[in-house]
Amino acid sequence: MDIFELFLIAVGLSMDAFAVAICKGMSLRRSGFLDALTVGLYFGFFQAAMPLAGFLLGSNFREMIEKFDHWIAFGLLLLIGINMLRESFEHARCCSPEKVKPNASSLGFGVMLMLALATSIDALTVGITFAFLQVQILPAIAIIGIITLFISISGVYIGRRFGNRFQAKAELVGGILLILIGVKVLLEHLGILAF
Repeated sequence: MDIFELFLIAVGLSMDAFAVAICKGMSLRRSGFLDALTVGLYFGFFQAAMPLAGFLLGSNFREMIEKFDHWIAFGLLLLIGINMLRESFEHARCCSPEKVKPNASSLGFGVMLMLALATSIDALTVGITFAFLQVQILPAIAIIGIITLFISISGVYIGRRFGNRFQAKAELVGGILLILIGVKVLLEHLGILAF
Protein backbone atom coordinates (compact mmCIF):
# COMPACT_ATOMS: atom_id res chain seq x y z
CA MET A 1 0.00 0.00 0.00
CA ASP A 2 1.56 3.29 -1.06
CA ILE A 3 1.45 6.71 0.60
CA PHE A 4 -1.37 7.96 -1.64
CA GLU A 5 -3.60 5.01 -0.69
CA LEU A 6 -2.82 5.59 2.99
CA PHE A 7 -3.70 9.25 2.51
CA LEU A 8 -7.06 8.32 0.94
CA ILE A 9 -7.81 5.85 3.73
CA ALA A 10 -6.93 8.50 6.31
CA VAL A 11 -9.25 11.01 4.66
CA GLY A 12 -12.02 8.42 4.41
CA LEU A 13 -11.66 7.41 8.05
CA SER A 14 -11.55 11.01 9.24
CA MET A 15 -14.93 11.88 7.72
CA ASP A 16 -16.90 10.63 10.74
CA ALA A 17 -14.64 12.71 12.99
CA PHE A 18 -15.06 15.65 10.61
CA ALA A 19 -18.85 15.37 10.78
CA VAL A 20 -18.80 15.28 14.60
CA ALA A 21 -16.30 18.16 14.66
CA ILE A 22 -18.78 20.17 12.60
CA CYS A 23 -21.39 19.36 15.27
CA LYS A 24 -18.98 20.54 17.94
CA GLY A 25 -18.36 23.75 16.06
CA MET A 26 -22.10 24.33 15.82
CA SER A 27 -22.73 23.63 19.49
CA LEU A 28 -19.83 25.48 21.11
CA ARG A 29 -20.77 29.00 22.06
CA ARG A 30 -17.25 30.26 21.46
CA SER A 31 -14.93 27.95 19.57
CA GLY A 32 -11.41 29.28 19.59
CA PHE A 33 -8.24 27.53 18.48
CA LEU A 34 -7.78 25.68 21.79
CA ASP A 35 -11.27 24.19 21.53
CA ALA A 36 -10.66 23.12 17.93
CA LEU A 37 -7.26 21.69 18.91
CA THR A 38 -8.84 19.73 21.77
CA VAL A 39 -11.36 18.15 19.39
CA GLY A 40 -8.60 17.45 16.85
CA LEU A 41 -6.31 15.83 19.41
CA TYR A 42 -9.01 13.52 20.75
CA PHE A 43 -10.11 12.41 17.29
CA GLY A 44 -6.58 12.23 15.87
CA PHE A 45 -5.30 10.15 18.78
CA PHE A 46 -8.12 7.61 18.65
CA GLN A 47 -8.08 7.40 14.85
CA ALA A 48 -4.38 6.47 15.15
CA ALA A 49 -4.70 4.17 18.19
CA MET A 50 -7.58 2.07 16.88
CA PRO A 51 -5.84 0.91 13.67
CA LEU A 52 -2.84 -0.03 15.80
CA ALA A 53 -5.09 -2.15 18.04
CA GLY A 54 -6.72 -3.71 14.97
CA PHE A 55 -3.32 -4.38 13.41
CA LEU A 56 -2.10 -6.16 16.53
CA LEU A 57 -5.29 -8.21 16.66
CA GLY A 58 -5.17 -9.05 12.94
CA SER A 59 -1.49 -9.96 13.04
CA ASN A 60 -2.28 -12.82 15.41
CA PHE A 61 -4.68 -14.37 12.91
CA ARG A 62 -2.99 -13.46 9.62
CA GLU A 63 -1.39 -16.87 8.99
CA MET A 64 -4.70 -18.69 9.47
CA ILE A 65 -6.56 -16.65 6.86
CA GLU A 66 -3.85 -15.48 4.48
CA LYS A 67 -5.55 -17.16 1.49
CA PHE A 68 -8.67 -15.08 2.01
CA ASP A 69 -7.18 -11.83 3.34
CA HIS A 70 -7.95 -9.78 0.23
CA TRP A 71 -11.61 -10.82 0.41
CA ILE A 72 -11.71 -9.91 4.10
CA ALA A 73 -10.07 -6.53 3.45
CA PHE A 74 -12.50 -5.88 0.59
CA GLY A 75 -15.51 -6.93 2.69
CA LEU A 76 -14.55 -4.85 5.70
CA LEU A 77 -13.82 -1.71 3.68
CA LEU A 78 -17.03 -2.24 1.70
CA LEU A 79 -19.11 -2.58 4.87
CA ILE A 80 -17.54 0.49 6.46
CA GLY A 81 -18.03 2.48 3.25
CA ILE A 82 -21.66 1.40 2.85
CA ASN A 83 -22.34 2.28 6.47
CA MET A 84 -20.87 5.75 5.93
CA LEU A 85 -22.97 6.18 2.77
CA ARG A 86 -26.10 5.13 4.68
CA GLU A 87 -25.32 7.58 7.46
CA SER A 88 -24.78 10.37 4.94
CA PHE A 89 -28.34 9.92 3.66
CA GLU A 90 -30.04 9.91 7.05
CA HIS A 91 -32.12 13.02 7.50
CA ALA A 92 -32.33 13.13 11.29
CA ARG A 93 -28.74 13.99 12.14
CA CYS A 94 -27.42 14.38 15.65
CA CYS A 95 -26.18 17.87 15.07
CA SER A 96 -28.98 19.64 13.27
CA PRO A 97 -29.39 22.90 15.17
CA GLU A 98 -32.71 21.89 16.73
CA LYS A 99 -31.30 18.52 17.89
CA VAL A 100 -28.12 19.70 19.62
CA LYS A 101 -28.44 18.87 23.30
CA PRO A 102 -27.09 21.32 25.89
CA ASN A 103 -24.34 18.94 27.05
CA ALA A 104 -23.28 18.22 23.46
CA SER A 105 -21.22 21.41 23.59
CA SER A 106 -19.01 20.03 26.35
CA LEU A 107 -15.34 19.34 25.68
CA GLY A 108 -15.06 17.38 28.92
CA PHE A 109 -13.16 14.12 29.06
CA GLY A 110 -16.22 11.84 29.25
CA VAL A 111 -18.04 13.41 26.32
CA MET A 112 -14.96 13.63 24.12
CA LEU A 113 -13.87 10.08 24.98
CA MET A 114 -17.24 8.68 23.91
CA LEU A 115 -17.25 10.71 20.69
CA ALA A 116 -13.66 9.78 19.85
CA LEU A 117 -14.33 6.08 20.45
CA ALA A 118 -17.55 6.17 18.43
CA THR A 119 -15.90 7.86 15.45
CA SER A 120 -12.87 5.54 15.47
CA ILE A 121 -14.52 2.10 15.53
CA ASP A 122 -14.16 1.91 11.73
CA ALA A 123 -10.44 2.57 12.14
CA LEU A 124 -10.13 -0.58 14.28
CA THR A 125 -11.48 -2.62 11.40
CA VAL A 126 -9.14 -0.92 8.94
CA GLY A 127 -6.24 -1.81 11.25
CA ILE A 128 -7.21 -5.47 10.92
CA THR A 129 -7.07 -5.14 7.13
CA PHE A 130 -3.64 -3.49 7.47
CA ALA A 131 -2.41 -6.65 9.20
CA PHE A 132 -3.68 -8.81 6.34
CA LEU A 133 -2.07 -6.53 3.76
CA GLN A 134 1.16 -6.29 5.79
CA VAL A 135 1.11 -2.49 5.84
CA GLN A 136 3.89 -0.73 7.76
CA ILE A 137 1.76 0.26 10.71
CA LEU A 138 3.71 3.13 12.27
CA PRO A 139 3.73 5.38 9.17
CA ALA A 140 0.11 4.40 8.50
CA ILE A 141 -1.17 5.38 11.94
CA ALA A 142 0.92 8.56 11.91
CA ILE A 143 -0.69 9.60 8.60
CA ILE A 144 -4.19 8.71 9.84
CA GLY A 145 -3.73 10.54 13.15
CA ILE A 146 -2.25 13.70 11.65
CA ILE A 147 -4.80 13.97 8.86
CA THR A 148 -7.66 13.40 11.30
CA LEU A 149 -6.21 16.04 13.62
CA PHE A 150 -6.19 18.70 10.90
CA ILE A 151 -9.51 17.68 9.37
CA SER A 152 -11.18 17.74 12.80
CA ILE A 153 -9.78 21.17 13.59
CA SER A 154 -11.12 22.47 10.29
CA GLY A 155 -14.46 20.75 11.02
CA VAL A 156 -14.90 22.76 14.22
CA TYR A 157 -14.31 26.01 12.32
CA ILE A 158 -16.58 24.96 9.45
CA GLY A 159 -19.31 23.97 11.90
CA ARG A 160 -19.03 27.29 13.64
CA ARG A 161 -19.21 29.11 10.35
CA PHE A 162 -21.50 27.11 8.06
CA GLY A 163 -23.51 24.73 10.22
CA ASN A 164 -24.62 21.31 9.03
CA ARG A 165 -24.39 21.83 5.26
CA PHE A 166 -21.21 19.75 4.88
CA GLN A 167 -21.77 16.90 7.32
CA ALA A 168 -23.62 14.51 5.00
CA LYS A 169 -21.30 15.32 2.10
CA ALA A 170 -18.25 14.51 4.23
CA GLU A 171 -19.61 11.08 5.16
CA LEU A 172 -20.62 10.43 1.53
CA VAL A 173 -17.11 11.20 0.25
CA GLY A 174 -15.52 9.11 3.02
CA GLY A 175 -17.74 6.13 2.25
CA ILE A 176 -17.02 6.29 -1.47
CA LEU A 177 -13.27 6.50 -0.86
CA LEU A 178 -13.26 3.44 1.41
CA ILE A 179 -15.35 1.39 -1.04
CA LEU A 180 -13.05 2.30 -3.95
CA ILE A 181 -9.96 1.35 -1.95
CA GLY A 182 -11.57 -1.97 -1.02
CA VAL A 183 -12.34 -2.70 -4.68
CA LYS A 184 -8.77 -1.79 -5.64
CA VAL A 185 -7.32 -4.14 -2.99
CA LEU A 186 -9.49 -6.99 -4.26
CA LEU A 187 -8.70 -6.38 -7.94
CA GLU A 188 -4.96 -6.19 -7.22
CA HIS A 189 -4.95 -9.48 -5.32
CA LEU A 190 -6.98 -11.18 -8.05
CA GLY A 191 -4.44 -9.99 -10.61
CA ILE A 192 -6.91 -7.83 -12.52
CA LEU A 193 -5.13 -4.57 -11.61
CA ALA A 194 -1.38 -4.17 -11.36
CA PHE A 195 -0.20 -1.03 -9.52
